[in-house]
Amino acid sequence: MQILFPARALLRAQRQLSAACLILGSLVSPVMAASSPSVEDLFEMDLKQLLNTRVTGSYLSLESPAYSPITVIDREQITRSAANSLDELLQQLPISAGYAGNAGNTYWGTNGNSSTHVNLRGLGINRTLVLIDGHRIANGGTGANAAVDLNAIPLSLVERIEIFRDGASAIYGADAVAGVVNIITRNKLQGTEASIRYGETSKHDGAVRNAQISWGASGQLGASNNQASLLVDLNHYTSDPINMASRAPCGLGEVNGKLVCVNSGNTIGGRARLADGQRINFNQTAGGDGDFYEPYSASKHNFNANPYLNAINPVDRTSLSAKAELITQNQLRLFSTFMYTKQEAEQLASPGILGLNRPMSISADHPTNPTGQNLVLERRRLLEAGTRNFYQDIDYSYGLIGMEYKIRDNWLWQISINHSRNTGLDGWTNVANLDRVDQTLDTSICSNAPNAAIPCGDYLGYGDLSERVLDYIMTNIEDSGGNEQQAIAAHLGGELMQLPAGALLLAAGAEIREDKAWRYPDPLVLARAANSGEQESVKGTLKAQEAFVETNIPLLRDLPAIKSLGLSGALRYSDYDLFGDNTNYKLALNWQPVDDLELRSSYASAFRTPNVPELFLGNLVQNRITRDPCNNWSSLPANSMTRQNCQAAGVPANYQQLVTSVPTTVGGNPDLQPEEAHTHTLGILWQPAFAPGLSASLDYYSINIDKAIVTVDGTTRLAACYNSNNLSHPLCGASHFTRNPFSGEINYLSVQWVNAARETQQGVDLRLSGQTEWEGWQAQLDWYTSYLDSYQIQPYQNAGRIDYAGKVTSGRGSYLKWRSLASLTLARANWSGSYGIRYLHKGTQLDATPGSIGANIPAVSYHHLQMRYQAAKTLELALGIDNLFDRSAPYVSNWLDTNTDTMTYDQAGRRWYLGATIKW
Repeated sequence: MQILFPARALLRAQRQLSAACLILGSLVSPVMAASSPSVEDLFEMDLKQLLNTRVTGSYLSLESPAYSPITVIDREQITRSAANSLDELLQQLPISAGYAGNAGNTYWGTNGNSSTHVNLRGLGINRTLVLIDGHRIANGGTGANAAVDLNAIPLSLVERIEIFRDGASAIYGADAVAGVVNIITRNKLQGTEASIRYGETSKHDGAVRNAQISWGASGQLGASNNQASLLVDLNHYTSDPINMASRAPCGLGEVNGKLVCVNSGNTIGGRARLADGQRINFNQTAGGDGDFYEPYSASKHNFNANPYLNAINPVDRTSLSAKAELITQNQLRLFSTFMYTKQEAEQLASPGILGLNRPMSISADHPTNPTGQNLVLERRRLLEAGTRNFYQDIDYSYGLIGMEYKIRDNWLWQISINHSRNTGLDGWTNVANLDRVDQTLDTSICSNAPNAAIPCGDYLGYGDLSERVLDYIMTNIEDSGGNEQQAIAAHLGGELMQLPAGALLLAAGAEIREDKAWRYPDPLVLARAANSGEQESVKGTLKAQEAFVETNIPLLRDLPAIKSLGLSGALRYSDYDLFGDNTNYKLALNWQPVDDLELRSSYASAFRTPNVPELFLGNLVQNRITRDPCNNWSSLPANSMTRQNCQAAGVPANYQQLVTSVPTTVGGNPDLQPEEAHTHTLGILWQPAFAPGLSASLDYYSINIDKAIVTVDGTTRLAACYNSNNLSHPLCGASHFTRNPFSGEINYLSVQWVNAARETQQGVDLRLSGQTEWEGWQAQLDWYTSYLDSYQIQPYQNAGRIDYAGKVTSGRGSYLKWRSLASLTLARANWSGSYGIRYLHKGTQLDATPGSIGANIPAVSYHHLQMRYQAAKTLELALGIDNLFDRSAPYVSNWLDTNTDTMTYDQAGRRWYLGATIKW
C-alpha cells in the first residue's frame, strides 16, 4: 500500500489552503458547521457516530474519529434530568464549577440580578462561549452584562446540547477558553406536542409550573420537489419563592466552639459609636423609651434578616420561538430561527440600612441625641419602612436567517446574518433618599410642624421615625440597560482532494461582528443620593473582523497498529477595533490503533476579549461578602503576624466584624487587553466490540491563562495584606482599602479589573456509558465524572499562588476535587424509570481558620428518581422526586445566604413533580 509522506501532504495542503483563502476573500463570515443530521438519524447513532458528525468544534463534516473531547446531552437525557431550565441542567454537570447565577443566588449576582449562566471548569462565566445552533448570541441580563443569560433560551426548544471541552478560539474566536456550549434546537416536528408539569417541595413551598405547546409541519410544497418545514414553540414557566428562614432560621457563626445565631450587626434601633469610643445601641422595642440606649451587645441587638430574604426567588417567564426551513430541488437550503423571551423576576431584600453608603454624624446638641456626646450612627436598619424588593423586567429577542448551498457532492457554502438583543429594567423599592435623610436631620430646614415641607426625623431608636418622615425619605429607583449583537458570517467547506489515507478536508470563512452594551442607572443613583450603592452610566461598542481556515489531513490508514492516523489544524485571525489583531491556532492528532480504541491529543491557543463592563464601567459600589482577618485580632497569639499587623494598623483591640457584607468598589479599565490562553488535552476512547453499546472515555486537560483579567476578591486582598511583613504587601495601600478610624470597620474596598493574573488548571474528565437489552428489559447507564487536580491563581505579578482545588470560596462558588453525575434507566413495555446520583466531594473553605466549624465541608450526594408511563400512544405521564433523601446543605461560614454555598448546594430540599405530555 502506498503511504504518502506527511511533509509532502502538508506542502500540498498549504498550496490548496492558500488558494481557498483567496477564493473566500470576498465572502463575509463563518458561523456554523455543515448540515447536522436529522433528529431521527441521531437517535439511531451510537456515541462514536454522533461525535463524528458533530457541529461543535469544527466546520468540517468529519467521517474520521473525533479529535477533541465533547459531551453530548440528548433530548432523552434532558427529559430524565427533570430540569426546568437550562441553568438547572448545565449547573448539575460535573464540568460546571465556581460562580454561576441561579434562582438561589441572584441576590448576590455579579452579572445582573435574575440572570443565569454556565461556568465550565469554574474558569468564569465569560470564558465559556454559548452558541445557538453554532451561532453566537448577545450577552444577557439587565444591561452591560458579561455572559449569555440562559433564561433567554427555552428548554422546550432544545434538541440536544454539545459541550466542547477544549479551547476553541481557532474555530469560534474569542471567549472559548474553557470550552463551548452549543445548544442545538429542535428542527422538525410533525403535528402538535403539549406538556404540563407541576412540582413543589415537601414543605409545600417553592411551587414550579411549566406549560409548553409545540406545533410543526413538514413536507413537499405542492407539485414541486421543494421541501419545507415549520416549527413553533410556546413555553410558560413560573416559580414561587422559598423564604430563607424556612431553610435557615438565622445567620450562623461560631462562638466558643459552637454554632449559634449571630445575625446581622445592622440593628433596628441603631448601632452608634460615641466620641469617647463606646459603642452603644438605641431602643429596639416598638413603643419603648425613645431616648433609651445601652452598650451594644451582638447577642442582644443583632438583627435576624433571614425572614426578610428568600432562599429561592420567584420567576415568571414566557418564550415564543419559531424555526423554518426550505430545501429546493437545486440543493439550496434557506433557514431561519426566531426567539422571543420575556422574563419578570424579583428578589426579596431585608429592610434598608443607613450608615452603609453615607456616614451619619449627629452632634451632641442635636435634639434627637440623648447621649450628650457627638456620635456616628454606624448602622440603622429601617425596619419601619418594611422590606425592599428588587425586580427585573427583561425582553430577549434573537433572529437568524441564512442560506446554504451544496456544490457538487462534497462542498457546502453557507452565509448567515443574526441579530440578538435584550433590554431590561432593574428596580428597587423602598430605597432611602440620602439627601432627604440629611435634610430631616438638619434642624435649620426641617420642622416638626404638621404640614412642614421637610419633617424632622429621629433615627436613634426603633419606632421613632414618623410616617411623614418615612414618606418623605423613601422612594423607588429604576435602572435600565441592554445588550445587542449583530453578525454576518460565511464559510465554505468540503473535500479538497483524495489522499491514500482518505479525503483531505478544508473549510475557510470570515465573520464581521459588533457588540453593544449599555446601562443607565436611576438619576437618584447617579446623583449618589440613593441608599443603594454608587453606579455610573456605561455604554460601549466592540467591533471584530475575523477570518479562519481549518483542515483535516488523513495521514495513515489500515496499517498494523494504525487503523487510522489523522492530523487536524485550524488558524483564526481576529482584528478588533480596540485591541488590534490576534491570531489563534489549534493542532490535533487522532490515532486509532484498532477498531475499539482511539487516542487523541490537541494543543491550542485561545483568548478572551474584555467585555464592555470591564472596559467602560464607571465606579460601582456593591455589598460583597468579605472576611476581615482583623476580626477579633486581639484573641490571636502574640506572635501572630495578623495580630501584629492589625494592631499596627490601628484597628481597635475589641474590633469585631459585625457585618459580612462590605461596600466594595468595582469599575472598568479602558486599558485592558485580551487574555491569552493555551490548552492541551490528551484522551482515550474505548468502545469494545465484545460489549456493543459500552463506551468509556478518559481525557486529561491543562489550561494556562496569562494576562488574566481579574478583580482579586476582598477576602483575598485583605488576607494578603495582613499576612505580609509590616504591612508591606502592595495591596495594603489606601487605594485598595481604608478603615473607619473610630470603629475599625472597612469603609472602602476596591476590586477593580486589571490584566494582572495568571491562572493554571489541570484535571481529568471520565465518562462511562452503556446500554443493553435482556428479556424485554432495556437498560442504559450514563456516568460523568470530573477530577480537578489543580487550579492555581497568581492574582498579580510576583504574588504567591492560591490553589483553589478542593476549596469552597467566599463568593466564587466551589472547586471541589471530585464531581460526579450518574444515572441508570430501566425500561420495559410502557414503563420506564431512572435513578440518578449527583456527588460532590468534600472540601475545605478557603481563608477559614483551620479547625473552625465550617472549615472542612463534608461530601454530599443528591439522589433523584423518575418514573414514566406511556398511558396511550399519544399520552405519557411522569412522576419524579429530586433530592430524594432531603439532604440539607452543609454549613459554610462567610456565606450570608442560608449559611451555605448557594452556587453549589441545594437549598430547597426534597421536592416532587408530576407531568404529562400529549401528542397528536
